[in-house]
Amino acid sequence: MNKRKTYRCPVHLQKNGGFTLLEALIGFLILSIGMLGIASLQAISLKAGKTSVYGSVATMKVDELFESMRTNPTALASYTGAGISHGCTGAMLCTPLQLAEDDVFWWQSNLTAGLPSAVTTVVALTAAVAPSNMATVTISVSWQERSQDAVGSVSKTYAATSNICTTEPC
Repeated sequence: MNKRKTYRCPVHLQKNGGFTLLEALIGFLILSIGMLGIASLQAISLKAGKTSVYGSVATMKVDELFESMRTNPTALASYTGAGISHGCTGAMLCTPLQLAEDDVFWWQSNLTAGLPSAVTTVVALTAAVAPSNMATVTISVSWQERSQDAVGSVSKTYAATSNICTTEPC
């Protein structure tokens, strides 16, 4: 007769049979908490990234208007008013005043497209005082963006000042 040997697990292994399941559940809990933390950091970094994009747009658009003013210094005072589209393109000749109004119109349109709602702009001009030919121009752009705590909005402002020559050559 063949006698089969039966193997029995040692006593210390029989008592710990469910321990690996408990370890797996605890590991999964720790992993889940870590993943929630990563998701929270991702949301915060997306918000910070969007805020920096808005700041970059405001900076580039303000510099763009300064350059338009430098190319059209005879109509510098017209840049402080409301913009009007005169359709000044290469095919249509415009006066310096019309060009300034056209520049402001397109600048405000592009600014509204690049920033969130409620964009306000202020262009302040301090005329040149003799013997200097340099006028001082301050451009301020303000906009509203969502607060980090998702309740209400936060007002952001970018302002820059530049000296612009009012005569050609300066």
